[in-house]
Amino acid sequence: MLWRHRFVPDRWGWELPGGLGDADEEPADAAARELEEETGYRAGRVENSTSFQPMPGMVDAEHFVFVGTNPERVGDPTDLSEAARVEWVPLASVSQMIDAGEIWSAGTLVALSRVLLKNP
Repeated sequence: MLWRHRFVPDRWGWELPGGLGDADEEPADAAARELEEETGYRAGRVENSTSFQPMPGMVDAEHFVFVGTNPERVGDPTDLSEAARVEWVPLASVSQMIDAGEIWSAGTLVALSRVLLKNP
């Protein structure tokens, strides 16, 4: 996960890698690229988990969630502005981190909820 500062709410928190896809890029390819740029890891396999609309009453902005498996370290993160720290976080710690307010962004909460439902 990435320890990031978000300027609009002026708040730090843990987030999963993510970002925008290029105009001609498939969402799964964008997810794999963002993972590698932000963490230095390449997923051996990328699977669609879900999609969601974070603010459907205000904007049409579909977000896609993917799960990467079989990670391989390929180097250091290349997008150094993305996070102050990059760390592996055990799934068993996620609920406590949410309760402590350390994980609070919508996309990360949706993605982790899906993973935890499949891995109770």
